Amino acid sequence: MTQDFEGRVAIITGGSDGIGLATASLLAHRGAQVVICGRRQALLDRARDMIESNGGRVDAIQLDVSDDAALTAMIEKVAHSHGRLDMLVNNAMSTHYAPISRLTLDHWRKDFAVNADAAFVSTKAAMKIMAAAGRGAIVNIASTCGIRATVNMASYSASKAALVHFTAVAAMEGAPLGIRVNAIIPGQVQTAGTEEFSARTPDVAARTTDAIPMGRGGQPDELAQAIVFMLSDAASYITGTALPVDGGKAAQLYMPA
Repeated sequence: MTQDFEGRVAIITGGSDGIGLATASLLAHRGAQVVICGRRQALLDRARDMIESNGGRVDAIQLDVSDDAALTAMIEKVAHSHGRLDMLVNNAMSTHYAPISRLTLDHWRKDFAVNADAAFVSTKAAMKIMAAAGRGAIVNIASTCGIRATVNMASYSASKAALVHFTAVAAMEGAPLGIRVNAIIPGQVQTAGTEEFSARTPDVAARTTDAIPMGRGGQPDELAQAIVFMLSDAASYITGTALPVDGGKAAQLYMPA
């Protein structure tokens, strides 16, 4: 077991399943004290038990990241109780799938509240703590929908596009303070949500997968490896980057058959 994160503290929003859980597990495996948060207590309990059974250290906190005050208080409490905060992964997400004609303003606002507003709130709180220590790393989880247009995904796509650009601005402001800020841009990832969508619309899911240059969706562990790299000392000179981890999808020029 490589213990290159020994003594470091990481917060991962949306850390109870999918990409967030894979990232939390990998960081804990490599020695970090991990704090995960999410809305569903049952998933948090299961995630905590899994990480602890593998020898990792984890705290699980039930939290809705769209509650600005609660999110800020959680970050401050974690830093106070552990004496430091080294890493933040903004992974919690919200998505509504509908054409603009049927998309409601409430749907739009919900996606922005979770995907963009919460990342702003948590980054602001974390940067204050990290600046005092003169170091820190933040990774925001965006989406290929934020850099390529996708029908029926207006609110999700726009909020993820905002997150990508926010990442760049935060990186510029964080650089003189010793804080690195980067984004990971996943494509299709085989999470529980993706599998549920595939079961409901198998034809659409099959066409989506076939359109990926590598011919398959990514695994949460593959995304976790990229995220943890960005958090690690191996990425010490990387900031302001938005890295697609999508089997080549973002680089692909569509040509009709």
